[in-house]
Amino acid sequence: MPRVLHLRTVTGHGGGPEKTLLNSPRFIDPEYELRLAYVRPAGDRKYDLPERAARLGVRLLDVPERGPVDPRTFWRLAAEIRRFRPDILHPHDYKTNVLAVLLARMFRVKLVTTLHGYVTIGGRLDWYYRLDRWAIRRMDHVIVVSDDLLDVIRDIGVPAERVSLIENAIDAAEYRRRGPAAAAKARLGVPPGRFVIGAVGRLAPEKGFDNLIRAVARLVSDHWDIELWIAGEGDERERLLALASELNLGERVRLLGQRSDLVELYQAFDVFVLSSLREGLPNVVLEALAVEVPVVATSVAGVPRVLENGQNGFIVRSGTPEELSGAISLLLDDEQLCERFAQAGRRTVEERYSFRVRMDKVKQVYDAVLGRAVETLPSVPNSEVEPEPPRPPRPQPDRSGTE
Repeated sequence: MPRVLHLRTVTGHGGGPEKTLLNSPRFIDPEYELRLAYVRPAGDRKYDLPERAARLGVRLLDVPERGPVDPRTFWRLAAEIRRFRPDILHPHDYKTNVLAVLLARMFRVKLVTTLHGYVTIGGRLDWYYRLDRWAIRRMDHVIVVSDDLLDVIRDIGVPAERVSLIENAIDAAEYRRRGPAAAAKARLGVPPGRFVIGAVGRLAPEKGFDNLIRAVARLVSDHWDIELWIAGEGDERERLLALASELNLGERVRLLGQRSDLVELYQAFDVFVLSSLREGLPNVVLEALAVEVPVVATSVAGVPRVLENGQNGFIVRSGTPEELSGAISLLLDDEQLCERFAQAGRRTVEERYSFRVRMDKVKQVYDAVLGRAVETLPSVPNSEVEPEPPRPPRPQPDRSGTE
């Protein structure tokens, strides 16, 4: 039975890729065996991947390291390779890409990497990304999660026959609506009649949460009775709280921290908003669609491939609080539109972003790399840049008579 060892560097609770990695062993064809190895800072109290993996019955090697360059990391991974004897190493970030190239030379195993996107830029990360490009050129195959990353891969110099576009996916059985929004809001203490705008993600500059807070301020000034809930942790917490205070939003902005009850939260959201400036293909958009929450998202990376503007969600330009508030107000003002988006969003996930379908495509890549029988690899779309999608109108409803 072919074996694959996934390698990933993480801090704290990790991010969207963790949802994909933790589900992969359960959904891969039974003729493949997958294990995970996580490299993380020693003493990271928020790190919880072993517990999450155990709940799913997934084998995970925990590799704590002291500092960004710890020689013991290489030898611990080498020891795991000797024990597990994988046929493929599958790294997921610049650090494990470099480690995988060095380990593959020692053990003569194949290399497949997934490029999830360069969402944080600047500083020494630019140097790390140059190392990453060196490593990516030495991979047997590269998987990208959104079509904008195809241009990155071409710039790196990887031939098209060694690249596959395989978008993110979710477990639609886990992410589904179990009751009405009103009931979920009541359980979570939301006052009757109040709308909840929701977002999920790291509190980091590239997520654009400052623009979302400004959009909410515009809606409040138009007398909408709303709250903004953001689930996630990060360095931007104090700055975002200060911005909310500056805009006199008081308790209408709630930073919830890391949450394990995301399905419950999604069910309480009247609208889900992705305000990011940079992304790959965000799992949180797929999760919201699966739970039948109307979505407003910025036109970044793979989002326009998921959302058809005006059909299963609204797409706006990134960095435009006025467009965010306009699209949100359209949904708050139209129950039938919300219901149409909710049903269409669920169909989108079931038909195109099922986790089992995604893992069948990954298996095809593994088969091809190992020289096993495979008919076709997951296709790469045309490289032409699609025109920016139309934006929803931005009316500002007259709420002057509403207290």
